[in-house]
Parts: sequence; structure tokens; C-alpha cells
Amino acid sequence: MKIHVFLTLFIVLLAISLDVGLLQIGMLLIVIGGVITLEMVNTAIERVVDLVSPTYHPLAKTAKDVAAAAVLIYSMIAVIVGIIVFYEPVMNLFL
Repeated sequence: MKIHVFLTLFIVLLAISLDVGLLQIGMLLIVIGGVITLEMVNTAIERVVDLVSPTYHPLAKTAKDVAAAAVLIYSMIAVIVGIIVFYEPVMNLFL
């Protein structure tokens, strides 16, 4: 969670310093919030699965894997949104 908070602060400060619009900052905050929220849900699912099934069970593994995959997929979407938002301002720095 500390890494997520650090990266959130970094991205928001970068967006402000690159003069990204408010709508784009809002988009960034939505996807960042989604990633953090899904990470928390993933952690909750893993803890409940560990509580209910302390020994190995294939269904428990599947539940954990699917929850982790949801975080991964949404994180990739967040990266794509970040690329879209930052592409023009970063290119303007080099052109």
C-alpha cells in the first residue's frame, strides 16, 4: 500500500507539473483509485480463502489467482490510461 500511495503522489505531482488538464487528472485518479481498491479486495479475498481453507485446495488457488488477475488487468488498463494522458505533455517536452 505504501508503494501505491507513493506512486499516486508521484503521478499526481507529475501531472500537475506537466500542466495536464483537470479532466485528465480526474481520469488518473479514477484508475489509481480503482487499482488501490482492487488491491484491497484482492487482499480481503486472499485472507478469507486462507481462513476457510488453511490447507491447499485447487478452488482456493483459483479464487486467489482470479482476484490477483483482476488487479493485474486493471493495472494494465491504468498504465494505458497513463500513457494516453501523459503522451502529449511528455512529447511536448522533447519537441
